[in-house]
This record gives sequence, C-alpha cells and structure tokens, in this order.
Amino acid sequence: MSTRHPDSSSVLGGSLLLAHPSLREETFKHTVILIASHDDDGAMGVVLNRPLEKCLGELNDEFGQSALAQVPLFEGGPVQPTQVILCVWRPHPESEGFQLMFGIDPQRAEELMHEEGVHMRAFLGYAGWTGGQLEDEVKRDTWVVSPLVADLLEDSPDEQLWRDLLGQIDDEWKLLANEPEDPSLN
Repeated sequence: MSTRHPDSSSVLGGSLLLAHPSLREETFKHTVILIASHDDDGAMGVVLNRPLEKCLGELNDEFGQSALAQVPLFEGGPVQPTQVILCVWRPHPESEGFQLMFGIDPQRAEELMHEEGVHMRAFLGYAGWTGGQLEDEVKRDTWVVSPLVADLLEDSPDEQLWRDLLGQIDDEWKLLANEPEDPSLN
C-alpha cells in the first residue's frame, strides 16, 4: 500500500487530501479536503464531505434574500468557522477538465449561477496549515493525497465520499476505508 508523498518542490493546490483511516481526531476523521492553495507559507482548503443539511439562505437575511439562498452549506473546517467561502465549478470551456473557482465574492457567484453546467457550494470556515506543516503531516501518513476528478463534487457529499475515493486507490485501501469503527464487529 503506497501513499503519494509530496517532495520539497511539490505543490498540493488543486489536490484532495483523504484522511488516513487511522486518523481518529474528530475534526478531520474520514474527511475529504480540497486544497485550494499551497505554497511555502502554508496551505488552505475546505472539507468537502461535511454537509450541514441547510442552505446558505438559512444562514442570514442577506443570503436569504439573494439568488444564492438555495446554495448548499458545508462545514469547511475549524479555522474561522463563521466565514463563508463560496466555491463554484463548471466544465472547462476549452478542455475536457473543469474549472474550479474558490473563494469568489457573492456578486460574481450570482452571475455565474445562471450559466449552464455550474455547480456551487458554500463553506463555513476552512482547514489551514502553516509553512511545512502539511508536508510533515503527509510524510507521517496523516493524509493520502489524491488527484481532483471532475465528477467528484457531484458524488455523495458525506462520509461515503471518503470511502469511495480511498476505495478507488486499490483493494487494500478499500478494505481500510470500510472497516468498522469497532473492530469487534469485524
């Protein structure tokens, strides 16, 4: 079983971090994190699989009266948990991939939501790392690094997403992702 470890020149922005099955800390247990930016100063991203089961319009009157009222709301991470981060993705107009826009302002989000193929999520807070911290965590197998795939954000937005993505790596990861919380139930 191998994990992808970034070398010192690797940039993880645009990648996914899958919590290692042995990570039991509740904040990140069984999470899938989209890394939006990563450089020598640190990294930041949002948790993709912690839906709050509410929409942006339920957050406050400003969003409740806007075109963004029905955008699904997710717990993005433990840093600044009241900050709203809007994320939009759509098929890339010039290639087979997709375009991801992270942290866009509400006015631009409203403009984009009327375009064909656009998907949108709102996140409360984010996950952040200081310079070198994320690289150290990856080397210690806290995270499994995975590429971002276009249909990812249309898959189940809960813990099943974590299981599915780990299971796609290989059969051993699939077994680990699907092991019961209580080994006596195995």
